[in-house]
Amino acid sequence: MNIASQHSGKQIAPPVAKARFGLGEVVKHRHFEFRGVIFDVDPVFANSEEWYESIPEAIRPRKDQPFYHLLAENAESSYVAYVSQQNLVPDDSEEPVEHPGIAGMFDAFDGVRYPVKAARKH
Repeated sequence: MNIASQHSGKQIAPPVAKARFGLGEVVKHRHFEFRGVIFDVDPVFANSEEWYESIPEAIRPRKDQPFYHLLAENAESSYVAYVSQQNLVPDDSEEPVEHPGIAGMFDAFDGVRYPVKAARKH
């Protein structure tokens, strides 16, 4: 029996790293020129294998860490990004993100983060 998946006949969950960032935080990618606002967090990788395999192996992140859904932007466009915790750093520019999806999920930028709209909290 594999100890990672079974212990005394019971299924146990794999270890999960603590999320470093929270909803509404503004972050930027460690290697690529984009930044965004976190709108969801997966405790471990939860995207398709096809997506994962499309990342060049030399820079492919581990799956056993939080992954963040971002309302992202770069100099050319706005989009949704899925990024591993190891590839994110805080964005301390104090500049707002201009993604069009922000208004539907968050209140106005307070200089540090975007507070989640009251109607979206649960």
